[in-house]
Amino acid sequence: MVRNTLNHRYFIWAVLALPSIPMIAALASGGSGPNGVPLTEMLLHPTGEFSARFLIITMMLTPLRLLFPASGFLRWMIKRRRYFGMAAFFYALFHTVLYVVDMKNLQAILDEFFALGIWTGWLAMLIFIPLALTSTDSAVRKLGLRWKPLQRTVYIAAVATLLHWVFVHNNLGPALVHFVPLAALETYRLYCNSRAKSQRIQEV
Repeated sequence: MVRNTLNHRYFIWAVLALPSIPMIAALASGGSGPNGVPLTEMLLHPTGEFSARFLIITMMLTPLRLLFPASGFLRWMIKRRRYFGMAAFFYALFHTVLYVVDMKNLQAILDEFFALGIWTGWLAMLIFIPLALTSTDSAVRKLGLRWKPLQRTVYIAAVATLLHWVFVHNNLGPALVHFVPLAALETYRLYCNSRAKSQRIQEV
């Protein structure tokens, strides 16, 4: 019974939604943050950060599986990877809505659109949308061989997210703490793929 509950998609969705509950509750209260800072502005960073974290978790699973092929937990996580990818999308969407509301009008958004820290955020969000829309089994079947190349655009989204984080906050440290482990694991994955390819060529 407990195992079925832990594996149920609604339970997983509930766990992934937990960080958003106090944020939504704060917004619903209609108050403001410390020193009168608008809640929409105050919540921009945590929503963006959770989106980045879920994106990183989603991308780390494959190289981690190469490192720990016998791990049952990683097998469990990989089977549910789409949930984490969708969580990254929804927190990014939450982040974007807060930004638009906080900016108050279209002209204010356009005035800063071409700043490096801003347009990279929009680029990441633009990439997230088709990735989210094609995350279902039916989309995989319909797209066939085109599905994987589309999903690989997540790497562009990851780089855009990193640049967005660094240049909006003008602070490299926290972004690197999150993204350096991902970069190291992806480098290891590329090394493993290259070595496997070389071995196949030698066998031929």
